[in-house]
Amino acid sequence: MKVLLLNGSPRPQGCTYTALREVADVLEHEGVETEFLHVTSQTAGCSACGQCARTGKCIVDDQVNAVLARLEEWDGLVVGSPVYYAGAAGQLTAFLDRLFYASGGRMAGKPAAAVVSCRRGGASAAFDRLNKYFTISAMPVVSSRYWNQVHGNRPEEVRQDEDGMQTMRILGQNMAWLLKCIQAGAQAGVTLPEPEAPVKTNFIR
Repeated sequence: MKVLLLNGSPRPQGCTYTALREVADVLEHEGVETEFLHVTSQTAGCSACGQCARTGKCIVDDQVNAVLARLEEWDGLVVGSPVYYAGAAGQLTAFLDRLFYASGGRMAGKPAAAVVSCRRGGASAAFDRLNKYFTISAMPVVSSRYWNQVHGNRPEEVRQDEDGMQTMRILGQNMAWLLKCIQAGAQAGVTLPEPEAPVKTNFIR
């Protein structure tokens, strides 16, 4: 079992990484392999060209295509972001817009969780924004004992947020537990539900 942790902060070793590292440490302790990817600030936004629906990859050949090419390697996903103006970082949402759209439904069934880091406020709005990527993609959303947020202006301050760090550890435990349950179910012959053909409602009609 393996989990990809996306760090959407411009600071690769900053507060967001500190929170993600706490999750990863617990996953590794539970026997789950982890891999980090730092989403760079050069990530382009979606141009709405629609080519990915035909090719399965983005016309912009960057980190998004690198992840798409290896998507089957990861059993779960944790997405971390700092909070800017009560939202996730722009380079991260640009990355996720393209990744999820181009994935063509291949995210379904992978447990996922969002982690947000802020100095003071806006965490719940950013947290909600990130979770919408998962719920539109048939991904089980992994919870903790509170919203997955930490507070602090620097990594050492985040480490002093005992409540937040405990939330990260419990998140790691819950992610590992769900991955093991899914693995056990698959070994017992339990498969993903067969998806229905999508129904598209146009509210102009």
